[in-house]
Amino acid sequence: MIEVNNIEKSFGEQKVLKGITTKFEAGQTSLVIGQSGSGKTVFLKSLLGIHNVDSGDISFDGRIYGQMNKDEKRDLRTEIGMVFQGSALFDSMTVEENIGFPLKMFTNKTPKEIKERVDFVIERVNLINAHHKKPSEISGGMQKRVAIARAIVNNPKYLFCDEPNSGLDPKTAIVIDNLIQEITKEYNITTVINTHDMNSVMEIGEKIVFLKNGLLAWEGSNKQIFKTDNAAVTDFVYSSELFKRVRKMYLEDDK
Repeated sequence: MIEVNNIEKSFGEQKVLKGITTKFEAGQTSLVIGQSGSGKTVFLKSLLGIHNVDSGDISFDGRIYGQMNKDEKRDLRTEIGMVFQGSALFDSMTVEENIGFPLKMFTNKTPKEIKERVDFVIERVNLINAHHKKPSEISGGMQKRVAIARAIVNNPKYLFCDEPNSGLDPKTAIVIDNLIQEITKEYNITTVINTHDMNSVMEIGEKIVFLKNGLLAWEGSNKQIFKTDNAAVTDFVYSSELFKRVRKMYLEDDK
């Protein structure tokens, strides 16, 4: 579990995060949404420790990040997996080498142990026969699978995803969403996804945190978001006719 307690973050005179309090449960896919400039990227980077918050605290299963020493922070980083926007794979490395990179960097595993673990996660994300291909030789959807495999190869407790469906067609995006959710539940990972993809909200949004102007404007599940009368949420989510129709269906089912 990740608990966020009244965090604030400013850059100069610009206050970006304004007292956000929430928590993310293990085994649950949590999505952070909001318009450009809402603070969601700074929020994610604060969770990752890239930005130090000005006040408030963030705890990982009871361990407060701001109270950790250098060694404890380094240990925490080994418990974190990250799926970057655009996958961020090494072009010069094969799929197998990309996935094995964190194990070589952050563990003392033998080459045999690394290969066994890499083979396992390759199979888990359904990348059979892709071991020796370079990123340029596989599709965008397969690249995302490689990024997910690399993120989970070290058995993380916490998984962060930044726009994991960016650049994917809708069908492939759903496959990636489902894969992330399956892995989250299978390994009881605390997963936080930064996204603008409303299809992801519908498909896997077990918890949704909606930010607006640096504030937590609303939180709930993908079912609750269709029923809310929060004006900020409805203006953001139901700007398309598709979501208006979906919301109408949800409301009619409750009658």
